[in-house]
Amino acid sequence: MEQRFTNRTAIITGAASDMGLETSKQLSLEGAIVYMVDINEERLNAAANEIKNAVPCVCDLRDFDQIAAVTARVMHEQGHIDILVSFAGGFPPRMCGTAGVDFMHEPLEVIDWGIQVNFRAPMLFARSVLAHMCDNRRGVIINIGSIDGETGGGVDYAAEKSGLTYGLTKALARVGAPYGVRCCGVTPGPVLTRASMANMQTALGRAAEPIEIVKLVLYLCSDDAAFITGTNHIIDGGRMLLANR
Repeated sequence: MEQRFTNRTAIITGAASDMGLETSKQLSLEGAIVYMVDINEERLNAAANEIKNAVPCVCDLRDFDQIAAVTARVMHEQGHIDILVSFAGGFPPRMCGTAGVDFMHEPLEVIDWGIQVNFRAPMLFARSVLAHMCDNRRGVIINIGSIDGETGGGVDYAAEKSGLTYGLTKALARVGAPYGVRCCGVTPGPVLTRASMANMQTALGRAAEPIEIVKLVLYLCSDDAAFITGTNHIIDGGRMLLANR
């Protein structure tokens, strides 16, 4: 197997399951040391035990002190941070048990959860690692969005994901570019991380396998994508084509 990430150190949030877990596995297989960040300690430790050169880091991303502690640990143990991929997050009503409640009646604590986890956490983690990447004159930050950020699916969720993959991604790219630090967004359409995703329509007539999204993330993290920064990459099987008809 090609070793694109030998001597690279990566931090992956939401790493205990789904695409975050698969990204951690693939980065490890290609030579990276992977710090796997998640709030679920039991699931995280079980996942990390199955991956070579993986280090589990339990972290509540709503707490900047915990984010800073992970960053400090990685710098102490490795001396450099080359990759940050922010997978952690989710659709607030589903994650908080209020599915079916419209935005006008959505509890404020649910809205706050979404802002904190889907937008504030990736921004603060980027803030935590950016200076180290700039000092090293190398680094890649990948912000994971959602097709709902393109189509307006869920008022608060759409705002969080659109702000993440466009506003934050472009701003970080501008700050990092003089130092060789890149930032890109990845916006998946339906992905078979849950059975219900299979029912979402796409022009290609199917949902994505998680590895299909992960391969795009790995490409953007690699030196093959060294001239790509400040852009959002939609990988949705043509779902946007149907929305625009």
